[in-house]
Amino acid sequence: MSEIKRLAVYCGANAGANAAYTDAARDLIREMAARGIDLVYGGGKLGLMGIIADEMLSAGGKVYGVIPQALVDKEVAHRGLTELHTVNTMHERKAAFTELSDGFVCLPGGIGTLDELFEAWTWNALGYHAKPFCLLNVDNFWDGLTDFMDHVSASGFLSEARRAQLLKAATPAEALDLLDSAVKTATQGMTW
Repeated sequence: MSEIKRLAVYCGANAGANAAYTDAARDLIREMAARGIDLVYGGGKLGLMGIIADEMLSAGGKVYGVIPQALVDKEVAHRGLTELHTVNTMHERKAAFTELSDGFVCLPGGIGTLDELFEAWTWNALGYHAKPFCLLNVDNFWDGLTDFMDHVSASGFLSEARRAQLLKAATPAEALDLLDSAVKTATQGMTW
């Protein structure tokens, strides 16, 4: 039984240039649905965001979207979700992701995905939450980022313990297993 009941998935509002990104998004959602894990995401209908929402709904799972009013006004909100939370700012959106979920996984994405990841990581470092996060390394998409974070750590700006928090997985099953293990560790009072 998974410790994670709801997982925030960060991903692009575009599908990306590699079909592997779309395939991995669908595989992640199928694995989440099989484990009874609901989806929290950005509330959009486009790109990988729309794909993961539609996949979870097709699998019979629950989908909680969080979207700023400005994006609703641009008509990019997904209207068929279990719940669609409309907020005023991106900051409120990220706070809602944290409140609604037990952990975070990053599919390939752009600056919005990176912003969400780094804010979740920073809030963890500041003690605002103890929820884990993992990069789903589709077709080595995240290797450059993890190499850079190794450089940041070696340069003395990130402790080894903090660097170790940025989990990376090659498959959806591995990502969910790593996140579940980190949640179990946190509930036992240990730092993951």
